[in-house]
Amino acid sequence: MTKVDPEVRIPDPLELDRAEEDRLRAVAGLRPIHREPAEYSGFEQVGIPDRPPQTDREREVYTLKEGEMLLNLGPQHPSTHGVMRLVVKVRGEVIMEVDPVLGYLHRGIEKLCENATYTTVLTYVDPMDYLSTMHNEHAPAIAFEKLYGIKAPPRAEYIRALVVELNRIFSHSLMMGFLALDMGGLTPILYSFINRDEIVEMLSAISGQRMLFNFFRVGGVNWDVNDEFLSRLGTWRGHVLKNIEMNEWMITENEIFTTRTKGMGVLSGQEAISLGVTGPNLRASGVAFDVRKAHPYSIYPELEFDVITQERGDSYSRYVQRIAEIKQSIHLIDQIMDKMPHGPVQAQVPGIIRPKPGRAYGAVESPRGLYSVYAISDGGPTPYRFRMRDPSFITLQALPKIMPRRLIADLMAVMASFDPVMGGVDK
Repeated sequence: MTKVDPEVRIPDPLELDRAEEDRLRAVAGLRPIHREPAEYSGFEQVGIPDRPPQTDREREVYTLKEGEMLLNLGPQHPSTHGVMRLVVKVRGEVIMEVDPVLGYLHRGIEKLCENATYTTVLTYVDPMDYLSTMHNEHAPAIAFEKLYGIKAPPRAEYIRALVVELNRIFSHSLMMGFLALDMGGLTPILYSFINRDEIVEMLSAISGQRMLFNFFRVGGVNWDVNDEFLSRLGTWRGHVLKNIEMNEWMITENEIFTTRTKGMGVLSGQEAISLGVTGPNLRASGVAFDVRKAHPYSIYPELEFDVITQERGDSYSRYVQRIAEIKQSIHLIDQIMDKMPHGPVQAQVPGIIRPKPGRAYGAVESPRGLYSVYAISDGGPTPYRFRMRDPSFITLQALPKIMPRRLIADLMAVMASFDPVMGGVDK
């Protein structure tokens, strides 16, 4: 084994780079660069872009006061719930500013949809919010049916409501597990995936796919319910509440969980409205807005349910809100199965649809809030314009509002309580 003389100094890589730079400048006949000796020279510039600020917001975030520094969280999937980068200005462990940087996953789905037939569009929107695929298809289906001037048969509307409520349950179930996971708890996510996998198997039985279902059609749905689906639904319905209660037992009264969520990330109802936040995050702040009630669609006017709200608007309230909505969706599924009529599941629609020139808007209540589609037809087989409002994109702008003066350790827990999905944000 080679012994290292303790008197031998290991050269600093920065010093080696500077020596090489000086050597190259000497070869080129240039003067060596004069440098002031400083142990941490340039440290105050770490993370600051090497270009002028582009906006007032960027100038505010990248201007550092004494004792402040910048941290980059992401862009990677763990903790940031997708390919997102958070530029965090901190003083010690206290957050001073948060700036979400989006666009790392951009796929241009809206433009792809403008070059696809109306039926194909329902396939392209599937991968956006990959935890609420059925809702992704529901909104454009509503908009296209308005453009074409048709209505889905009653049985098809009941099947649509059934599958989207099942989708809502497994999405909210995963939120419970991921919220605990982002705070270091592994077991709850395993229980959440039990419920998720059972529902996915059901939806696979009716659609043929486990994740990107491609089940909705303009004028109805692709398949009727079958015996395998109904058998799995009955078995699941018999024990789903027990699974949810088991997860609640692990999380809801857990001392670590409650300490890290109660009073954290408080978003008032007025702030949520002004920022455009919708869905469970808005209702957890005390605002009783639900698209299914405020702007009824499909068969929801025929079903009995309440708009559940919480009062405090913190991370814990957003968690409790989703548990309440899971139980409400189970109640809705019971009503749907009791009232479902017989009949066809698809209207008479040609393979290539050419709606008359016009425009239409379709909105649904997705697990993350108001998800809507605005489509314009010029009479051709493809949409002339196609635009989507993704609720996760809108919700992320609440982070810079509520995170200052909190600790770095609180950031991921608060963000996870909003349940964003970056596939829709970077559509």
